[in-house]
Amino acid sequence: MDAYECVITKLDVREFGHRAVPADVKAKVLEAGRSSPTGMNTQHWRFILLQEPANVTKLAKDSTSGKWVEKANFAIIVLTNPKYGFHGIDAGRATQNMQLAAWNFGVVSGMYTGVNTEALRRDFAIPAELNPTIIIGFGYPTRKITGKKKNRLPLSQVAYAERYGNPVDLKKLSG
Repeated sequence: MDAYECVITKLDVREFGHRAVPADVKAKVLEAGRSSPTGMNTQHWRFILLQEPANVTKLAKDSTSGKWVEKANFAIIVLTNPKYGFHGIDAGRATQNMQLAAWNFGVVSGMYTGVNTEALRRDFAIPAELNPTIIIGFGYPTRKITGKKKNRLPLSQVAYAERYGNPVDLKKLSG
């Protein structure tokens, strides 16, 4: 899939079918996370891959906003080091890379941040110096996803030229 098409059509999905995601796709998803940039090239993020159903269920139980992850084929806990003021940005960049890589192979995903941190630390041996920043669930969709009907504001309401409030005129963009 073309990179632009991948970005434009990717949707967050929280319903997954029963088809297993192949190991090579999981490896590419993790590689996409590892390849993401970090502030000052700290590479402080760490990723916990959960693919055993019992562990994915445990992850769902440790969630306050992502119980739906229990139906995912696999999940990844994105850990970051909060001593870096940019750790949340780095988690977001890694997450986006992993989600786009997955979508490239027809694998959908959804993310959440609401967790019982104490339970998550205990259940998945997360060290004290790292935060469980984002959780992503992955799997094949239950139905065909086209991504063509995103509910987004028009560009004229979110992008401005030269100063806030001056809408970008796509016909007048200079090259």
